[in-house]
Amino acid sequence: MRAGYVLKVFPRLSETFILNELLAHERAGANIGIFSLRAPTEDVVHESVADVRARVEYLPTTRLTVQDLWTQLGEASSELPGFDAALAGARGEEVRDAYQAVVLARASRAQGLTHLHAHFGSAATTVARLAARFAGLPYSFTAHAKDIFHESVRADDLQRKLTDAAAVITVSDFNLAYLRELCPSVADRLHRVYNGLDLEAYPYAAPTARPARIVAVGRLVEKKGFGHLIEACALLAGRGRDFRCDIAGAGLLEPELRAAIDRHRLGDRVRLLGARTQAQVRELVAGAAVLAAPCVVAADGNRDGLPTVLVEAMALGTPCVATDTTGIPELVRDGATGLLVGQRDPGALAAALEALLDGPELRVRLAGAGRELVESEFDIHVNTARIRELLAPAGHDRPQEEIGAHRLSGG
Repeated sequence: MRAGYVLKVFPRLSETFILNELLAHERAGANIGIFSLRAPTEDVVHESVADVRARVEYLPTTRLTVQDLWTQLGEASSELPGFDAALAGARGEEVRDAYQAVVLARASRAQGLTHLHAHFGSAATTVARLAARFAGLPYSFTAHAKDIFHESVRADDLQRKLTDAAAVITVSDFNLAYLRELCPSVADRLHRVYNGLDLEAYPYAAPTARPARIVAVGRLVEKKGFGHLIEACALLAGRGRDFRCDIAGAGLLEPELRAAIDRHRLGDRVRLLGARTQAQVRELVAGAAVLAAPCVVAADGNRDGLPTVLVEAMALGTPCVATDTTGIPELVRDGATGLLVGQRDPGALAAALEALLDGPELRVRLAGAGRELVESEFDIHVNTARIRELLAPAGHDRPQEEIGAHRLSGG
């Protein structure tokens, strides 16, 4: 197997799960190529990006002319067997996506790739699907959350991608049940593989004595629910509790969250730390009494699949309070490996946080069980081995001419 990973942006600060996956593949000796549809724009980069050995190729996105398109089509026609007929499968797609797919298909054949795999069932899978068709390769993708639940997702487009894929991976049983209901005809090609973690890099320490510190990590967007965390902190402060809450991340809601902190006069208790690297987040989480993940289903349908920071916290021995949304209860099992509360309920969130701040025995019990669950279900090396099993044989039992045939017939 020589697989090409197709990503919308690489590297991306919020997508540590992809970085972890790539590093684990390489550690196992897999030959991986990386193709990014867009160049990164973030100022902060995780330290471990430097450990990725694969070359990252950025597909062209700007200043594309009609002549560029015709040149690519002509060269692809001479290089890729069956390309002219396969091109009909691009009908209705964005020109930029089709152009990138042609470039990717040519690069795939030139580099001897045997499979294309995309993360997120949106733009990256659109390009991977077309490129695989043009190059005569199988493709697969990992579905997460926004790419299947957001209001902008077209059911017919997602169903087409599910149908054409040789294999589809998703990150929770919640997602798996949803996708199987959406497209029951491909149920046997849908697989749940949890985002894994390199447990050697996340040593466990029992939270017997931790400072009264709450930590939260994630982009400052609606689905993370950080506004409700600030409301919960206001309730704790009103009870005279001594604590600090650090929120690591950047995003569009920063002004709104700062205003909420000011409104509740929490400036000496709640801090917005901005973007942080993996190493910085690891240190922050390891030193906290509790990690809060008050995730919600946003107004546009966007939501978290299963936040990787919960896995990281439980590996380190930091107990978690989270909401009972999407796949989170598969990891944070109420009263067993963590505490669960309902969405948008600052009162319940404050009570759960207080229970962990005040209860070292509860912290230790939940943390120990949490680490055991992470070791059994979220080991990155075990889980990426499963991914390689799915990618290596994918598509060999399905003639390539059958993949996407409904598009050629005008479907």
